[in-house]
Amino acid sequence: MLRRLCTLVAALVVTVTTGAGTAQAEGRADTPTKRVYNAMQFAHPSAPDAFCTIGAVGTDDYGRKIAISAGHCAGGTEYADREIHENVAPVYDRHDFAFGPIGYMRYFKSPEGSMTGHATKDYMVIELVPEVTLSSQGPHLKQTGMVEVPSGAASPNALKPALSNERLLGAGLFDNNELVVSGQSGVWYGRITNNSSGIYQSHAPHQAGDSGGPAVWHVPGSAYPSEANGFRAQGPWAGITKARILGIPPYVYTSSANILADLRARDAADPADIYGGGFEVTANP
Repeated sequence: MLRRLCTLVAALVVTVTTGAGTAQAEGRADTPTKRVYNAMQFAHPSAPDAFCTIGAVGTDDYGRKIAISAGHCAGGTEYADREIHENVAPVYDRHDFAFGPIGYMRYFKSPEGSMTGHATKDYMVIELVPEVTLSSQGPHLKQTGMVEVPSGAASPNALKPALSNERLLGAGLFDNNELVVSGQSGVWYGRITNNSSGIYQSHAPHQAGDSGGPAVWHVPGSAYPSEANGFRAQGPWAGITKARILGIPPYVYTSSANILADLRARDAADPADIYGGGFEVTANP
């Protein structure tokens, strides 16, 4: 699934902008406000077909606008496993390169020998530029906060005690947790059939380029996407698209619990320097 994505970081790490800290956009005084949302595809103009997808947008504890995607989309080791204060990896809306960068990569986990990234920490943090507007509404999914599982098993990345949003959805015989996902082929849903340290296996399908894209928890009793509702659904953010594996079903997702737990643990070790620390999904429409 992910072979063509390994060139993404090579395309993105081409422009170095002096300065660090909050991402800046220049020369946009007359540019209309741009909305950034879940399921938006991002790439570099030099390689538009080497793209990945945004899984969630919101803010961190330090007032920065943040997007979350998959860490393996970046690849490489030069900038892995550290906060990238330099604006060396611009991120563009794949369908609107003329706007310029919508943000800059600030963190991604080294693949550590795997093309699909570290097992429980396969995520990327993007700091969005001030000029964009955050939206909880993607093409198919509206994200209503973040999933919380007060009685669930803690993410392996969590500090003790784990927060409710750092606990995992169950996949046992008597659990009926389902993911609803959005990607190039539309919106799909499927039961979580396995939970391996916060990596969810589900029948909800995806394809190359959907990496990092959104998955929400299907709230019991809420409407499934259908022709009657325009194939839309809503629910709390539950994770991002990770990979296809040799298994049934073959589709796997990184839980939001794993991402949030690792962000909090890293932020506790180095306060104020961790992009995305205390991330919360936007409530903006």
